[in-house]
Amino acid sequence: MLDIEIFRRNAAAVKESLKKRNLQDDGAVDRVVELDEKKRKLTVETDELRHRRKELSEKIGRMRKTGESVDSLVSEVHGIKERLDSYEEELRKLEEEIQATVLRIPNVLDEAVPEGKTSEENKVIREWGEKRSFGFEVKPHYEIGAQLGILDMERGAMIAGSHFPLFIGTGAALCRALINFMLDTHTQNGYIEVSPPFVANRVTMTGTGQLPKFEEDMYRIDSDDFFLIPTAEVPLTSLHRDQILSFARLPLRYTSYTPCFRREAGAYGAKTRGLLRVHQFDKVELMVYSAPKQSPSEHEKILKDAENIIQKLGLPYRVVLLCGGETGFSARKCYDIELWAPGVGQYLEVSSVSNFGDFQARRLNIRYREPGGKVHFAHTLNGSGVALPRLIAAILENYQNEDGSVTVPEVLRSYIRGLERIVLPLA
Repeated sequence: MLDIEIFRRNAAAVKESLKKRNLQDDGAVDRVVELDEKKRKLTVETDELRHRRKELSEKIGRMRKTGESVDSLVSEVHGIKERLDSYEEELRKLEEEIQATVLRIPNVLDEAVPEGKTSEENKVIREWGEKRSFGFEVKPHYEIGAQLGILDMERGAMIAGSHFPLFIGTGAALCRALINFMLDTHTQNGYIEVSPPFVANRVTMTGTGQLPKFEEDMYRIDSDDFFLIPTAEVPLTSLHRDQILSFARLPLRYTSYTPCFRREAGAYGAKTRGLLRVHQFDKVELMVYSAPKQSPSEHEKILKDAENIIQKLGLPYRVVLLCGGETGFSARKCYDIELWAPGVGQYLEVSSVSNFGDFQARRLNIRYREPGGKVHFAHTLNGSGVALPRLIAAILENYQNEDGSVTVPEVLRSYIRGLERIVLPLA
């Protein structure tokens, strides 16, 4: 949620950010300014009435002691009370409308975010690793997984529905190996591991920006008004809701494994086949609370730590800075890590690393106390460290062999019973 002060001081900056995001200005910014001005004016009038009521009450007390008639003053006090009740109700409604309107407005983008509408206009920051040259015709991961008997999309669809993957045998072991490898790596790099609930209430979902804008994309448990979490960012960002943190504790770094659930409404086709778009997937998340001056360097650290996972797995990738039209609702600035997958001939996004500034902290009332005693809103940041489905797709496609087997990345072998290759099952 944006600070109301930015609407007072520089509403034009909010409008310019909407334009950079390629969003229509539906009048929400002007409406917030209008409502805030009305609220401030009414607040002044309310305070003046309260002051007048206090003066009259004191005068009535003095006059009663001397036996003077106070009927006219008492009548005026009653009139003031009725006006105050009306004003306070109007102030409550104004505040509710301001909050509801501000919640619909996305974060103001960082100046470094490039102009652009689509992913083609994202800025490539760097590339790592060499794309492998194959002496045979490469296969996509869904064919490889099916032939090896480790990925069964059809049975997943039978059990739950389309785009719910089912990993079996060595496929399930590969998932577990990747999760443990990533958690071990991140905790060794100073992140505190958390195992949170996999459902969240409405307040928690609103705090990170999933609600109200993206409610239709969420899986909801109607009877309890709970939501299956779309990412571990949701519970991790609420760990310190309504708390004041000590500056000495910052930055606070957390990591977590959770399953993630997303309806992912939209078009399906060849570019989303197999593991490229699914409704349930595993992910290891990185999340940081920081002071404002720390957040730019923490943003780069999360990116580096996510890249470290990919590099250890030996997979070619690139880092892109998202353009305005691609940057998420709550983010000020976002990098994506995209793996090269030769079988489908695409770069696959496996991590988004975002700096939210104080946008989420304002919604969740997460603050810190600086050494001088002043209290400020914290900054929150997070990144996938990393998501499994497309990572597994890239491993299968980059490490496939001509005989149909798949070489297990060396760093994973100790997590998967020393297995060096996943081979075709016996006929």
